Amino acid sequence: MANSRRKLIFNISIGFYCSAVIQICICSQFTSSSIDQFNKDRGAFPVAINGEIFPWHELRLPTMVIPLHYDLFVHPNLTSLDFVASEKIEVLVRDATQFIILHSKDLEIMNVTLQSEEDLRYRRPGRKLTVLSYPAHEQIALLIPEKLMADLRYSVTIDFQAKLADGFEGFYKSTYRTLGGETRTIAVTDFEPTQARMAFPCFDEPLFKANFSIKIRRESRHIALSNMPKVKTIELEGGLLEDHFETTVKMSTYLVAYIVCDFNSVSGTASSGVKVSIHAAPDKWSQTHYALEASLKLLDFYENYFDIHYPLAKLDLVAIPDFESGAMENWGLVTYRETSLLFDPKTSSTSDKLWVTRVIAHELAHQWFGNLVTMEWWNDIWLNEGFATYMELISVNVTYPELQFDDDFLDMCFEVIKRDSLNSSHPFSNQAETSTHIKEMFDAVSYKKGACILNMLKDFLSEEKFKKGIIRYLKKFSYRNAKNDDLWSSLSDDCLESDSTSGGFCYSDSKTASNTLTFLRENVEVKQMMATWTLQKGIPLVVVNREGRSLRLQQERFLNGVFKEDPEWGALQERYLWHIPVTYSTSSSNAIHRHILKSKTDTLDLPEKTSWVKFNVDSNGYYIVHYEGRGWDQLITQLNQNHTFLRPKDRISLIHDAFQLVSAGRLTLDKALDLTRYLQHETSIPALLKGLEYLELFYHITERRNVSDVTENLKHYLLQYFKPVIDMQSWCDEGSVWDRRLRSALLKLACYLNHAPCIQKATELFSQWMESSGKLNIPTDVLKIVYSVGAQTTAGWNYLLEQYELSLSGAEKNKILYALSTSKHQEKLMKLIELGMEGKVIKTQDLAPLLHAIARNPKGQQLAWNFVKENWIHLLKKFELGSFPIRMIISGTTSHFSSKDELQEVKLFFESLKAQGSHLEIFQIVLETISKNIKWLEKNLPILRNWLLISI
Repeated sequence: MANSRRKLIFNISIGFYCSAVIQICICSQFTSSSIDQFNKDRGAFPVAINGEIFPWHELRLPTMVIPLHYDLFVHPNLTSLDFVASEKIEVLVRDATQFIILHSKDLEIMNVTLQSEEDLRYRRPGRKLTVLSYPAHEQIALLIPEKLMADLRYSVTIDFQAKLADGFEGFYKSTYRTLGGETRTIAVTDFEPTQARMAFPCFDEPLFKANFSIKIRRESRHIALSNMPKVKTIELEGGLLEDHFETTVKMSTYLVAYIVCDFNSVSGTASSGVKVSIHAAPDKWSQTHYALEASLKLLDFYENYFDIHYPLAKLDLVAIPDFESGAMENWGLVTYRETSLLFDPKTSSTSDKLWVTRVIAHELAHQWFGNLVTMEWWNDIWLNEGFATYMELISVNVTYPELQFDDDFLDMCFEVIKRDSLNSSHPFSNQAETSTHIKEMFDAVSYKKGACILNMLKDFLSEEKFKKGIIRYLKKFSYRNAKNDDLWSSLSDDCLESDSTSGGFCYSDSKTASNTLTFLRENVEVKQMMATWTLQKGIPLVVVNREGRSLRLQQERFLNGVFKEDPEWGALQERYLWHIPVTYSTSSSNAIHRHILKSKTDTLDLPEKTSWVKFNVDSNGYYIVHYEGRGWDQLITQLNQNHTFLRPKDRISLIHDAFQLVSAGRLTLDKALDLTRYLQHETSIPALLKGLEYLELFYHITERRNVSDVTENLKHYLLQYFKPVIDMQSWCDEGSVWDRRLRSALLKLACYLNHAPCIQKATELFSQWMESSGKLNIPTDVLKIVYSVGAQTTAGWNYLLEQYELSLSGAEKNKILYALSTSKHQEKLMKLIELGMEGKVIKTQDLAPLLHAIARNPKGQQLAWNFVKENWIHLLKKFELGSFPIRMIISGTTSHFSSKDELQEVKLFFESLKAQGSHLEIFQIVLETISKNIKWLEKNLPILRNWLLISI
C-alpha cells in the first residue's frame, strides 16, 4: 500500500474483525451502516438490468459476507464451445445482511439457493434466491428474504452456464494445428486480475482468500488439470469422465486454474519430492525438456533460498497455444505462452533460452511472492511483480550463471528509466478501481522499477540482511495478504533481531568494512527511506560538482524531454525529495564509499586527492548522475587512456546516463558521442552493445524522418567504426552467451545497413535453406538475420510465409514473422496485418507485436498507424481496453513519431477515443514521448550532423 493517503481506495477504518477460529482477518470496509444507507436512500443506488434497485453502489465488494470454501463443478463442451457448471460457496456472515454481493460477468445464472448450517445438518432443501445483475460493476446481488445472522455460516449453491470466451480471459478456448493439419481445441483459464468472475460467480478480489474443491467433467480423449493433484476419476454414462482434485490451500480467486486438453507431458521430481511436469501439444513434446530441467533447478533453489517448502504436491507448467501475456502463476498450474516455455535447440537462440529461463524463474518466484503472500489490493501489484522480477536475477545467477543475466538486469532498469522519467509516470502504488485501471497497473513501473528498487535496497542493507527480511515477510504473512509497509517492517524487524538496533534502525556488525559502518550508523530507517521511492513517481538526478577534495551534491527530479530553461520545469520539481543511498568510487582506490542523500543539497569530503569520481557504483542505485564542471571530461579522459580503470557496469552506466542527460538538456550530444569514441578498445561486450544501441537508435530516427545526409553519414560511420569487430564475427553458434549476442547484434546491423559481405553470406545461407526445403539447420544466432535478408525478394518472402505455417517452433515463427515485417512492399505488410486480424495463419496473440514491428519499418510506419485508426473498434473486439496488447498496439504504432503534424494527428485520435469513453494512461505517455522526440531532433539534429562530418 503506497499512495500519499496511506489507505485503501475505500475507507477501511470503520472497524476491524478477526475470527480466531477460522484464522480470517479482514478489515471491515462496509458494515451494517451500508445496509441502513440502502434502506434510507435507495435513489443513491444503481438500477439492475431488470429495473429493480441494485443494493450496492461501490466497485469494491462489501465484507459483510466472506467466502471460506468453493465447491466448483465444471463441464466444458469442446464441440459446442460452451460449459455448464455449478458451485457451492460456504460463506461466513460478519454483519447481518439481506443480500450477498458477488462478481459475475457474461455468465447465465440459472438457479441460486441458500442453506443455513441447520438446513445442511437436517438435509433440508435450500431457499431459492432472487438474483439482480449490475453489469457495469460486473456484480450480482443475491437477495435474502430473511436477514442472514452475523457469525453464522451459510452455503450458497449456484447453477450457471456460458460460452467459452473468444479472447484470452476467463474460461476460454484455444486452438492448435497438428502436423497432419487437424485443428484441435482446448479449454483453459486465465483469471488475473479480474477475470475469475467470467468463469464462476465469486468474491473476485485478492483479499477474499478461500479454499477450492474442483471437479471437471471431460471426454476420455482429453485430460483435465487443475491447481491440485487429482484424487480420483469417476466413469459416467456416455463415456464421460469426472476428475476430482484435492482441495486447494487458501488462495485468491485469480490463482484458480483448470484446463481440459489432449497434451502430452514430461515429468521429474524435485529434491523435496514435488512432482514437476511440463505439458505441451503432442507434436511439441520434444521442446519441453529444457523447461523441465530449469523448473527442477529453480524450484530447488527457491525452496532453499526462502527456507519455505513449496506447499503443494505437484507443479504443472503448460504451454498454451493462445495466450495474451508471457505466463500466469496459477498456484500449482502455471500457464505460459509457448515461446515462454518451449525450447527448440535447432531454432531457439541463446536469447530465447535466457527468456524461457527468466519466465520460468519469474512464475516460480510467484508461488511464494503473490500466491503464498498476496497484496491486499491491486494498487500494490508491484509487491507481486516487482519481487518476482527481482528474483529472476537472484535465481538465474545461481542456477544458470553461464547465461550471465546480470547485465540484462541492468539493461532492464535502463529501460524502465525511459518510462519513469516522463511526467506521465506513476508511483508504485497508484489508485486502481475499475478493471481497466487495474490492468494498466501491470506495467514497466510495477515489474521493472519494482525489481530495480529492490535491488538497490538489497545493496543498501547487504544481501544477507535483505534475504533474512524477505524470509521473515513470507513466513509472517503466509496464506495472508500484505501491503508495502508490511514488507518494510519485516526488513526493519530483521535488523532489530539480528543486530544491535533500536527504533527500526539498522546498525552494522563487526565484520563490515569501515566505510560501510559509517554509512549504516547514519540511522537510516527502511520504511522512511522506501516511502520516498514508493509514494512518489519518477527518478532522481544526482548532480555532482567537485572542487578539490570537496564534493557538492544536489538532487532533483530527472525529467526526460523537459529542460531546465523550460517554464514548466520548476513546477515539476516541487515537493520531490528522495532518500538516495548513493555510492561512489574514485581513481585513488577500489573502495566503495556510501552516503545517504536525504536533502536537496549536501557536501562530502574526499579522503584523498583524485583525478575523477564515479557515482552509482555498478549501477545498483536507481538514479542518474550528472557531473558538472570538468567531471565528464575527466571520466572521458580516463576511458580513452585506460577504460579498465572503471568497472564494466560503471562504463555501461556512463554511456547510458550521458545520452539520457542529452534528452534532458543537461549534456550536449557531441559530448555524449565523444564518450563513445573509446568503444573501439572496449573489452566488455555489454558496454560495447550499449554504445552501439544509441548510435543505431539515432540511425533509425533519422531514417524514419528521411534525413538522408545524416542517415548516410551515420551508416558510413557505423560500418567504418565497427568494421574490425564486424569482420571478426563468424556465422555459427560458438562462444559465450555475450559472444553470441554480440554476433547477432552486429550482423543484424551490418545487413540492415546493406554491408555487402553480410548480405552476401546471409543470401547464400538463405538459398541453401530454401534448396533443402527448410531442412538445413542455420545457426540460431544468425537465423533471424538470414530470414530478414531472404524476405527482401518476393520468392523468399512467400517461401517464409509458407514455412511460418508449417513450423512447430514458436521461436522460429517469431523470427520468420519479424523477417516478413521487414519487407519494403506495403502490399506484403498489409497482407500480414490481414492474416493477424483473421487469426488463423498468424494467431491473434501475435497481432500486437506484428503491428509494432511493421511500424518500425520505415515503409510500414504510416500503414500500421492508419490501420489502427481505421480498425480501432475491431481491435477492441479482440483485446480488452487497458490490456497489454492494446497498450502495445497504441505505443508501438505511435511512440516513434517525431513531427508536430504527427503529434497533432495522434492527439486528435486520442481525443476522439476519450469522447467515446475510452481513456487510457498510455495516451499521455505517447503524447509526451512524441513531444520529447520532436524536441530532441530540433535541438540535436544539427549537432549530430556536424559531429559526423568531423568524424568520417
